[in-house]
This record gives sequence, structure tokens and C-alpha cells, in this order.
Amino acid sequence: MTGEQRKKLIILMINMFITIGSFGIVIPILPAYLASINQGGTAAGLMIAIFAGAQLVFSPVAGKWADQYGRRKMIIYGLILLTASMFIFYGFNSIWMLYVSRVIGGIGAALLVPAIFAYVADITTLEQRAKGNSFVSAAMSLGVVVGPGIGGFLAEYGLKMPFLISALVSLVAVFFSIAVLKESRSEEQMATMQIADEEPMVKKIARSVKMPYFVPLIITLVMSFGLMSYESVLGLFVDHQFNATPKDIAIMITTTGVISVIVQLFIVDRLVTKFGEGTILNIFIALAAAGFLLSLFAASYVLFFGVTLIIFLATSILRPVLNTLISKLAGNEQGFAMGMNNMYMSIGNVLGPTIAGILYDVDMTYPFILGLVFLVITLFTSINWQRKSLRGKTAVKMQRS
Repeated sequence: MTGEQRKKLIILMINMFITIGSFGIVIPILPAYLASINQGGTAAGLMIAIFAGAQLVFSPVAGKWADQYGRRKMIIYGLILLTASMFIFYGFNSIWMLYVSRVIGGIGAALLVPAIFAYVADITTLEQRAKGNSFVSAAMSLGVVVGPGIGGFLAEYGLKMPFLISALVSLVAVFFSIAVLKESRSEEQMATMQIADEEPMVKKIARSVKMPYFVPLIITLVMSFGLMSYESVLGLFVDHQFNATPKDIAIMITTTGVISVIVQLFIVDRLVTKFGEGTILNIFIALAAAGFLLSLFAASYVLFFGVTLIIFLATSILRPVLNTLISKLAGNEQGFAMGMNNMYMSIGNVLGPTIAGILYDVDMTYPFILGLVFLVITLFTSINWQRKSLRGKTAVKMQRS
């Protein structure tokens, strides 16, 4: 990469880190804060569902806007909405205002995330894209790791202090982006998309089924579903099965997060360069499925910790590889494709915790069994899709020759 490419990528990474980290800051104190305003588990669940639901609804149109009006505008508007969301969270104790805050935050995330990954596609070549996506994904993972740690420290100064700091940090990201982030698309490119893109959004979403990146979108959904299912019952499971303490759970989450960052920074690009996206996709879907299978037989906290590392390792590699694959197949619709990617991921984020919680109450192992079944089906779907794609490419070559 050139120096200019690295500079732009660093700016995107900083934005992604601040966005995810500022939200992560509030995670450790959210249960105690909800309890302080006489709210419990239902409110906590709705906080996640409302955010993901708003993100789900707005992601496709946000991706389209990123193509038509520019990545920079969507990134800045997304950061502004996320900042407003955190200030509302800080300023009000009404549960209904907190729900409003999560809607605004979800819309902000819908604007921001597709635009960032579309920006990466704009400034990288096809060969560089896996590296660019893995770096941005590493910034996300680092935010997941660092945010809760900072939030736990800030809570010593009052339950609302993490909300205020989160809002202020997010506000800094707004001014930072306004000052240093340049648009990655030309005025001509955006004008062309505005003129050419007259197809209604509903038809476009329906057409995603026929798009060349539809199977990677489904894999994104299943991965998000499985990971959120696993994460949502992880603490309950290890507490019940192995008498794990909050410290044990925190160590598990932090360790897996750190490993994800390292893998995404230093390993993903090398694996993709050597083996290609398709092969890596199949290998790590299979590895994630193996992790879910082994979780059914882990007889101690240490063994379950090891299984968790396997699952998080697989998903930390799958996420940037899927983003890269979708990006390469999207052509000129980078923003829309990344918006669809975000939408399918949000579907998994909404359904995963909801279904896992219901199944967990029936039997603790059912969420893991469901995740295993979904991943096995997805593995065979991926293999079959890649074979058909290869046959199609071979047929085209034969016709040309």
C-alpha cells in the first residue's frame, strides 16, 4: 500500500475503534444502571434488539446513500447520530428515552459501518482488499476488548460517567472525521449513481437473492446468528456448568478478543493470499462447526475456554474474508453491497440472542446444537456455491476460446 492509502486506512480504523469502543464502554455498567432505574432483563434484551433492529431496517438504504452521496457524508452523519444517542443515554433516566437512544444509535451504525467498508473498497485494489478489511475488522475487535475495560474503570466515578465519556469520545470522532477524512469517490461517480440508480429499494432488496454475493450474505447471517447465540448464553452456561466467576468470564472474553485482533492484523491477509477467499471460507466455517460440536463435550472451564477460542478464532477470520468476497463481487455497488451485508448481519444479531435465550431455558445445550446444525448446512451450501461458480467461469472461458 502507498503512504496515502495507509493514512486513509488508519483514519477509518480510528473511527471504527472509537465507534465500537465508545459503545463497549457502557456494557459493564448497563445491568447495574438498569437496576438503578428499576429495570431488569427485559429492558437489557430490548436494548440489544432495538439497536440491531434499527440497524437492520436502515442498512440497505444507508448503503445506497453511500453510493449516491459519498462515503464521507455517511460516516460523519453516522458518527453524529451515535454521539446524539450516547448524550441522550447520559441525559435521561426514562426507559422510553433510552429506547429512543438505541433507535438513533442503530441508525447511526447503519450509516457508518457500510460506508467504512465501502471506503476500504474504494482505496484498495482487489489484491489489497482482504488486508484492508482485516485491519478495519481488527479495529472493531480492539474496540470490543478495550471499551468494557475502560467502562469498568470509569464506573468507579459514578454509574453515569461511562455514558458521558462515551458521548464525548464519539463527539471527538465527529470533529476528527470532518477535519481529516476526504471523500473517496469523485463527484462524477456519485452523480452517475444518482442518475442510474432509479430502481426502488424494495426491489433491490428482493433482487439480493439473485446477486452474485447472495451466498456470502447468507453465510454472514449464519455467522452472526451463531456468534451472538453463543455469546448471549456463554456467561450463563459457564456459570451454571463450571461455577465460573465474573472475573473468569471477563478473562475469557478479553483473551478471545485480543486473539481476534492479532489474527486480523497479521494472519488473515496471508491466509487469503496463499489459499484464496473460497478455501479459507470453507476451512473456517468447518472449524467454527467443530467448535460448536466440541462445546457439547467440554467437561471443564479450561476445555470450554479452549473451545471458545476456536470459535472466536474462526469467526475473526470469517468476518473480513466475507467482507472482501462480497466487495469483490459487488462491482460498482460497493455501498449497497456493504449495506446489505450489514442488514443480513443485523438479522443474525436480532435472531441469535432471542432464539438462544428461548432454547437455553429448555435445555442448556440446545443453542450450541442449533448453531452446529446451521454451520454444517452453511458449509455444504458454500462448497456447492463455489463449485457452481467455478463451473460457470470455466464455461465462460470455453465460450471465449
